[in-house]
Amino acid sequence: MSIKLVTVPEALPEKVYTTDRVGISKATHDAHLGLWKGYANKTNEIRNLLSEADTDPSKANQVYSQMRALKVNYAFAYGGYINHKVYFETIGGKGGSATGDVANLINEAYGNFDHWLADFKATGMAGRGWVFLGYDHDEQRVHTYIGDSQDTFPTWNHTLLLAMDVYEHAYYLDFQTARMKYIEAYVECIDWDAVNAKLPK
Repeated sequence: MSIKLVTVPEALPEKVYTTDRVGISKATHDAHLGLWKGYANKTNEIRNLLSEADTDPSKANQVYSQMRALKVNYAFAYGGYINHKVYFETIGGKGGSATGDVANLINEAYGNFDHWLADFKATGMAGRGWVFLGYDHDEQRVHTYIGDSQDTFPTWNHTLLLAMDVYEHAYYLDFQTARMKYIEAYVECIDWDAVNAKLPK
């Protein structure tokens, strides 16, 4: 079986560190990069184990079995890898109102950018782990979702456009428990060009 491994950069792009202007520090990003690498390493480890796993259905069990443990934890590890990949790809911009095709999609789905922004912030306060902006290929519209864990991007046939991490590790060093201050800082450094680049062509 051919195994494809995921990779994480040794250092984040310089644009990521421009978030210091709104209070999201280099120290936070560097610590966060270490977590992202951890998800990548576990994704690769589990992919290797799955390539050698016993696929005899009689040995699989929903209470506990090797197959269950590997498959459940693979979804968590790979979800953590993807969520952080999108997080770091779309942070470090000028923030402000959305631009390009994403702006048009937001206006269509939410009426205007300010309504979407209020919804996005409220979703950030309501979620336990992540806030996602996804493009629904069936409806050809965008929607904002909560992801309470690394493996809970909640819909099929979507492209993940924007991922805001609201776990405490994303903001505690800079904002302690003031999550809303972090959310307000985060939206001031969204890279809308990078978000637009994720839209299907």
